[in-house]
Amino acid sequence: MKKGKITELLIFIVGTELVGALSGILAGNSFSFYEELIKPPLSPPGWLFPVMWAILYALMGISAFMIYTSDSKERCKALIIYGIQLFLNFMWSIVFFRFKMIGLSVAVILTLLALILVMMIKFYRIRSVSAYLNIPYLMWIIFASYLNIGILLLN
Repeated sequence: MKKGKITELLIFIVGTELVGALSGILAGNSFSFYEELIKPPLSPPGWLFPVMWAILYALMGISAFMIYTSDSKERCKALIIYGIQLFLNFMWSIVFFRFKMIGLSVAVILTLLALILVMMIKFYRIRSVSAYLNIPYLMWIIFASYLNIGILLLN
């Protein structure tokens, strides 16, 4: 890979990671809020979330870079969907943790889930590997939706 392409790849990865970091900062220090909630079965320990998100954001950035570097006429539309879903991803933590609006956060995460599916379909049509890289993200959001709905129902 050429030096310029490596730089662009790093911009996609670091940019996506920064979106997650900024969301966490804006969500505020809400560890006590989360700990006080009644959580559904299978709730993972708190330390797992930042580890998973670091990996998922890196995979998302790589997949978006693959679309960006394609020659497809559909790449712009696919990247717009990527940007919209990334924005909803960004907003979820703020809605859930900062504003403690659990019901609204369920709506956000379910909309996010639908957009991830649309994004993956668009990515698949351009570069199938870029869609496959988002399978862990999709699975994590399905699991997070279960947790979010469970928290809504239990609290």
